[in-house]
Amino acid sequence: MIAEAQEMHAPPTGVDGAKRRQIIEGARSVFLARGFDAASMNDIARAAGVSKGTLYVYFENKEQLFAAIVELECLAHAEAVFDLDASDPDVENELIRFGNAYVAFLCRAEKASALRTVVAIADRMPEMGRVFYETGPAFGIARLAGYLRAQTEAGVLTVDDFEIAAAQFMDACQSTLFKPVLFNFREAPDPKQIDHVVRIAVRTFLAAYRAR
Repeated sequence: MIAEAQEMHAPPTGVDGAKRRQIIEGARSVFLARGFDAASMNDIARAAGVSKGTLYVYFENKEQLFAAIVELECLAHAEAVFDLDASDPDVENELIRFGNAYVAFLCRAEKASALRTVVAIADRMPEMGRVFYETGPAFGIARLAGYLRAQTEAGVLTVDDFEIAAAQFMDACQSTLFKPVLFNFREAPDPKQIDHVVRIAVRTFLAAYRAR
């Protein structure tokens, strides 16, 4: 899935990759400052330091630009966050490491801002919602489910439904932490707060699934 997304948003042959990245960075700053609906292609061209004509050579509209930004944001961090070592028998330590990295990534201000925008426009642009979910939550659940399957086959865990267990663990790690950030109720939690919640999630998870 990640490889497919990378191929989808790779610059076409003959297109200046550096110029494309310049446009994406300019657009990112405009979307973060003004939101999706208030941003215009004129604003983006000015922020990127290119002409409007050049902008349209690379992207047909701001929807396409935003989709590229969202996917690249997911791709930039997903591989590292969900790089679980199935060969390490210390499942507790690996889940703590993963949980901390996952929640820290999820609670970044720009991540929450992008998610708010995707949710707001998903009704009229369902394809963007689909892409975001496939390269974000669905990818993460699948990677963690694969890790849980490997540990179950190794006799360390006794998980019967890997996908549900993965999703429930990820939800438990972000409990009380992400939604306040998503709704702009409070700023991102500090590492100590994240670690406290993650360790509770890990203890609860292992109490249910550690092999006896």
